[in-house]
Amino acid sequence: MSRDARWSALLDLLAEHARLDVDDAAVALGVSAATIRRDLDQLAERRMLTRTRGGAVANGVSYELPMRYKTARYAPQKQRIGQAVAALVAVGDVVGLTGGTTTTEVARALALRGDIGEGAADPAGAGSRQPTLTVVTNALNIAHELVIRPQIKIVVTGGVARPQSYELTGPLARKVLEEITLDLAVLGVGALDPVRGAFAHDEDEASVNRLLAEQATRVIVAADSSKIGRRAFAKVCAVGAIDTLVTDQDISAAALAGFEQAGVTVTTV
Repeated sequence: MSRDARWSALLDLLAEHARLDVDDAAVALGVSAATIRRDLDQLAERRMLTRTRGGAVANGVSYELPMRYKTARYAPQKQRIGQAVAALVAVGDVVGLTGGTTTTEVARALALRGDIGEGAADPAGAGSRQPTLTVVTNALNIAHELVIRPQIKIVVTGGVARPQSYELTGPLARKVLEEITLDLAVLGVGALDPVRGAFAHDEDEASVNRLLAEQATRVIVAADSSKIGRRAFAKVCAVGAIDTLVTDQDISAAALAGFEQAGVTVTTV
């Protein structure tokens, strides 16, 4: 198991139990106690938990690994979700993408769609092709991946970069979003509940993501099942603001029924 996968698993265990014992965690992850001690020390240095004699305790109600450590978590599910969401985008749409590992997979799937890649002829001639899709994002990593795709027009908000998620937040980001309209907003979330709605770990991030959703005709949440039934610090939107949820097949029957009862179309992949 890689370090990133261990860190993710440790934080998941800590979120569930609020306290970790080194020996129990070593058995659960199938590694040595020395490895767990080293991992807990490193996580404590990053203020993701509080170290105790023989283990660790939770710092708060939710956890957020920096994005560079989250890419390996539920990767196959996120790739399938990304492809399914990309299939819901029509050529010519203006699409808003928040930051996150799952929305990054959406961006990658959009870049590979052949019909988008065909482009439209430039009326000025010269053999060039015009973009056939517009993506508005506050995520620096998504903009970096898509900017080299001539078939996709990239609009990036301003704002202050948040290192955990590579998202731009603050008044500058909101000012740009207030001036545009979107056909579709795709939200990556930190947590999602069929009663309480969608959440992010950071209040500034939640504020920008909420505005992006408000500017859209249709809102899709792209989230693997590990995010469902949880809560995080800051609310993004109510469940009634979500049109479609695309998730994996491990969503519980109760959660699935809850979303459908709230009027959300649920697609599982």
